[in-house]
Amino acid sequence: MQAELETLYEGILDGDMSGTPDNVQTALDAGLDPDVILKEGMIAAMGEVGELFEEGEYFVPEMLISAKAMQAGLGILRPHLVASGVDPIGKALLGTVQGDMHDIGKNLVGMMLEGAGFEVIDLGIDVSPQTFIEAINEHQPQVMGMSALLTTTMPKMKVTIDAMRDAGVLDSVKVMVGGAPVTAEFAEQIGAHGYASDAGQAASMAKAFVS
Repeated sequence: MQAELETLYEGILDGDMSGTPDNVQTALDAGLDPDVILKEGMIAAMGEVGELFEEGEYFVPEMLISAKAMQAGLGILRPHLVASGVDPIGKALLGTVQGDMHDIGKNLVGMMLEGAGFEVIDLGIDVSPQTFIEAINEHQPQVMGMSALLTTTMPKMKVTIDAMRDAGVLDSVKVMVGGAPVTAEFAEQIGAHGYASDAGQAASMAKAFVS
């Protein structure tokens, strides 16, 4: 790996939010292709962050600061990616279900998906089934993620999936669900395509859905 990419990679692993944009600029100034910077410097680093999390070496705080460092770098790189015609690997739509105001887990999933190369459309918190459906029609995502942190809002996931089926959009998108009270069994019962227990798993699952 070239020195500039290695510095960028290590900076993201270390969660260097202030240095990562500079590292991206240094790589660009060295004449490296924006696509190479994205894939070999940034996506590869976030892939290792996900692996370290799964192995118990990293915890949510470390994952979060690495994801924020990556996002800071993307702010510099994104215009160059657009200019060079580099397409994201897919679109992912995210939202916390209606009645639920929690967003830390969802936000981390969004960052990890960006780190995996997705364009992320984040609908925020307290998202109604109709809002999800309208966003699917507008953005045509390949993947949709719903989160719930409360047992009282979990049923809204089924309500949303049923509404998507009735609206004829369920076949066009892969739905994954997550959140503290959510289980794989629950995901299967409500007709979701997948369940992710953490942000790293969500990113891996989304990549599998579009591969």
